[in-house]
Amino acid sequence: MEPNSSPNTPAAAADASGRVPGAHTDTFTRDHLPPPEQWPELLLDRPELRYPDRLNCGYELLDRTVEERGADRPALRSGDGGVWSYGELRTTVDRIAHVLTDELAVAPGNRVLLRGPTTPWLAACWLAVVKAGAVAVTVLAQTRAGELAAVCSLARVSHALCDARSAGELERAGVQGLRITLFGGQGPGDLTRLADAATGPYRAVDTAADEVALIAFTSGTTGRPKGCMHVHRDVLAIADTFSRQVLRPVADDVFGGSPPLGFTFGLGGLLVFPLRAGASTLLLEQAGPQQLLPALARHRVSVLFTAPTAYRAMLPQLADHDLSALRRCVSAGENLPAATWQAWYEATGLRVINGIGSTELLHIFISAADDDIRPGTTGVPVPGWQARVVDEHGAPRPDGEPGLLAVRGPVGCRYLADPRQTAYVHNGWNMTGDTFVREPDGYFRYVARADDMIISSGYNIAGPEVEDALLRHPEVAEAAVVGRADELRGEIVVAHVVLREGSQQTADSLRAHMKANLAPYKCPRVFVFRSSLPRTATGKLQRFVLREDPLE
Repeated sequence: MEPNSSPNTPAAAADASGRVPGAHTDTFTRDHLPPPEQWPELLLDRPELRYPDRLNCGYELLDRTVEERGADRPALRSGDGGVWSYGELRTTVDRIAHVLTDELAVAPGNRVLLRGPTTPWLAACWLAVVKAGAVAVTVLAQTRAGELAAVCSLARVSHALCDARSAGELERAGVQGLRITLFGGQGPGDLTRLADAATGPYRAVDTAADEVALIAFTSGTTGRPKGCMHVHRDVLAIADTFSRQVLRPVADDVFGGSPPLGFTFGLGGLLVFPLRAGASTLLLEQAGPQQLLPALARHRVSVLFTAPTAYRAMLPQLADHDLSALRRCVSAGENLPAATWQAWYEATGLRVINGIGSTELLHIFISAADDDIRPGTTGVPVPGWQARVVDEHGAPRPDGEPGLLAVRGPVGCRYLADPRQTAYVHNGWNMTGDTFVREPDGYFRYVARADDMIISSGYNIAGPEVEDALLRHPEVAEAAVVGRADELRGEIVVAHVVLREGSQQTADSLRAHMKANLAPYKCPRVFVFRSSLPRTATGKLQRFVLREDPLE
């Protein structure tokens, strides 16, 4: 890889710790990394994880793939049937990178906000930002002005590339000094027009492998957002572990799914993984279950990424769509109930690849595929990763007993100037905040989020176990179980239920079903029937909303 020829990108001097000199002239991200003693241990000893000291993930994902597989292969597909080849994608990315460097004065290390629906243009902008040595800060199109202002302040964002249709909230955020460039519009300063006027290849900035390439903000629903900093090496590591070792895509695969590129589940599954494999990816602006099924059929998608809720929601309409091209289904974002796994398998013959990942660790680190899948468990550590279950002091728990999940691997948590770093990393391990059980055969079984355990009359009750039993009832479409304060028992189990359309089920009938499937102390004492469950923009259940709802 040749360094960018721009005179504005000299390599930075080595710091006192002896780190490899980088290309960032704006050293904000390096200056705001946690102290090294607060970092988790990184495991990079596998041959596929021994990356060179200098590495640009944009170059590796795009230019390297073109060199190895050719420019004519399809790369990005849009919902309207448009297809960009790898060569066309590289031309567009290089033109955008020229605009960033030459027109907008983006310097290596500057933070660039990316906002808009999931489209080929948003993907091209992300690749251009990292290829230009800047730091991509991708947010969801649904993010509101207040949240945008907070993100821009925390990351000291200087530039924004925004789909013209999503400009309103960003402009209302009123971020002082932010230079906003729109794309897909009609104005003379539109990025689309500026890129059309740029010509010639763009040589990727010669970044160090451990320079920050992106800041992903947690999709949490309360409190101050946490910025998770990931370096160029991390982006390739998630592809070379979960994708390469578990998913095992091929170049003829067509990826598709619902997670947006502002969600690291989507960034990996719908951009990084397909490009690393030389495959193509379908990028849908609207990807709810109603839009997803016809799109999967029309575009012959073979690798699907979506959440457990979507798999369950699509089940009743499967017979109306040709999914014969589908060969891989991946679920993450929430725990996959065994009942949903079984129903999908019976309807399609496909075994859903369950997995757990986190924004802090970028993507999936525990999973299993094919004959190694055991419904009701998450799986085993992905090759390159290690996991164990520990108590509150970090001591390992015996197999079969619940405890806190601790993980380490080639990617680790490095929060952006955030004191919560010391809560996430203990003794070199990343503490994910999940309660798990490690079975004697080495498989990891999800119990609950550590702060979602219900303690009633001295019993520990895992909400997901109760939800799984509820979902086995044929008239239950969705279910969420939370604890509510109770003077007598400490907490009681409350089930929030969405019934299938037209269902006439009652609390008494569901209570009878639960008593036939669970120990009595685990059965909900209260049933709340709802038309829908509260979720974040990334589809995660907002349990805190349910806990705060007054009971009638």
